[in-house]
Amino acid sequence: MSRLPLHTLPSFRVIARTGNLRAAAEELHLTHSAVSQQLRQLETQLGLPLFDRRARRIVLNAAGSALLQAIGPALDQIDAGVRAATAVAAGAHARMRVTVLPSFAQRWLLPRMGDWHAKHSDIALELDASQQVIDLHREGFHAAIRQGSGQWRGLHAEMLIDSPKVPVGSPTAAQRLLGRDVAALAHEPLLGSASAWEQWFALSGLKVRVNPVAVFNDAGLMLQAAEQNIGVALSREVLAADALRERRLFRLSSLALRDPTVDAYWLVYPPALHDWRPLALLRRWLHAQIEASSRAWSASDASPLASLDAAAPRAALNPPAGKAAASRTGSRSRVRSATPAKRRAR
Repeated sequence: MSRLPLHTLPSFRVIARTGNLRAAAEELHLTHSAVSQQLRQLETQLGLPLFDRRARRIVLNAAGSALLQAIGPALDQIDAGVRAATAVAAGAHARMRVTVLPSFAQRWLLPRMGDWHAKHSDIALELDASQQVIDLHREGFHAAIRQGSGQWRGLHAEMLIDSPKVPVGSPTAAQRLLGRDVAALAHEPLLGSASAWEQWFALSGLKVRVNPVAVFNDAGLMLQAAEQNIGVALSREVLAADALRERRLFRLSSLALRDPTVDAYWLVYPPALHDWRPLALLRRWLHAQIEASSRAWSASDASPLASLDAAAPRAALNPPAGKAAASRTGSRSRVRSATPAKRRAR
């Protein structure tokens, strides 16, 4: 172990991930020959091959896989330690890089950035809006706001809020549905995933075949469409929070579609940065803002449709017993943003 060439281990990890010496050399900013020499040095010192050569690619063999599994967490910890040391050395005027889902950034985070700057003007936030799960270690990010189950290898995850999906619509749609039951929603122009809507209707005891008028790969765009009265959206309440508070959108039913694997939003960061002052301040600020946001929409009228017409009875959007809604028909269009089409609306 004392003779193990430790400087070759980061290169070994990149080679294992890329499966190509030239690609690894480009990522490491080294020459092809230098990367090849490091790999030979490591294999020679260990006395065993770590890869199988297949045409232009090299693939980890069993020994290589075992070595990568053992050293990966250690290298991640070293990366996090270096980043923590660099962050601390930056002093008072820190810069924090955070990757965040576009819908959460647009609908919830950006409207509150003025408050962050007023309270922490010495800490600049560099936000990267992406639907991809970015490798914080490799890409040099300090934290991420993600959706999921809270399990990301080598990272600490702190739950911000659990936010299931609820149906929301414009004031015009809310007025139109005032006093009607859940089955009436089946005849509305619906936005978003057909399967999600069908699951939501099933919760109320209705079997409905949904044909949305528009499908989005970004929840922020879907909520904009709902505000413009294009249709009714099945949205996470946290993303619609400001629109609900400002009466640009109305919650059309208290029935919520829950999925524990994707409902929760988490602040994710390397454990080594836990006590770093900018990150500690961001954690406290996010929790305080989420709590205030939750209070704001929870304090709104429990049956918001009734507020549109004081003379009308409160809307009772409960499913009729033993009655199924008719299937909705109509043309279907798909709306896509500039992000790759295979990504999901979140």
